[in-house]
Amino acid sequence: MATGTLTRVAKALIAPALALGATVGLASAPASAAVWNSCDQWGNTTLNGYTLYNDIWGSGAGSQCIWANSGTNWGVWANHPNTGGIKSYPNAKKVINKPIGSLTSLTSSYNVTVPSSGAYNTSYDIWDTAHHYEIMLWVNRTGAVGPLGTSQGTVTLGGSTWTVYKGDNGANAVFSFVRSSNSGSGTVDVLPILKWIRDTKGWFGNVTIGDVQFGYEITSSSGGLDFITNSLSVSSS
Repeated sequence: MATGTLTRVAKALIAPALALGATVGLASAPASAAVWNSCDQWGNTTLNGYTLYNDIWGSGAGSQCIWANSGTNWGVWANHPNTGGIKSYPNAKKVINKPIGSLTSLTSSYNVTVPSSGAYNTSYDIWDTAHHYEIMLWVNRTGAVGPLGTSQGTVTLGGSTWTVYKGDNGANAVFSFVRSSNSGSGTVDVLPILKWIRDTKGWFGNVTIGDVQFGYEITSSSGGLDFITNSLSVSSS
């Protein structure tokens, strides 16, 4: 998300310098059988081609623990206070490293179980390799959260209708696509969205797509809430 992307990118590249002052046991039932879990602020691991990050990067954060049965079946228990500002973006990342013009397909499917309270969005966060451009695809949102920038109208692409926002956080351009209705599962054809930005709008050229991340931007989850990725796939050719 806009205001914290540079911080998130920079901190993800360095070793953890500190841990959260308070950690708690994993609260979600699926975590009991997890092959990996972490309550570390920058906890991360790689499983079957996906890199998982706990990624607690925002100020005023509370406790958060991530667990994974695989790179595509994982979840988070988070207890962040009911205050403004994004606290974290726990996510799974697939590396693409191909120019848009070299891609013949880029698709992703997701199935999530998310809470009915709190303030958060479930989103893809897609980056070019130079981190000049950030493309966010919000598939659902709850509470007082919203994208950076100004509305550019609506467009139907990749299997959904989105309201498009264009902004800049001072470090990189941010293009946010907010789905017209919340979805807990679905398939997104990502490549037509990237080509629309490049060819129809001219907001960037033939950039190389680096990472496709999928996760939860959590602003508040007071009392402890579970965010579960039941399944995820990212494929490209």
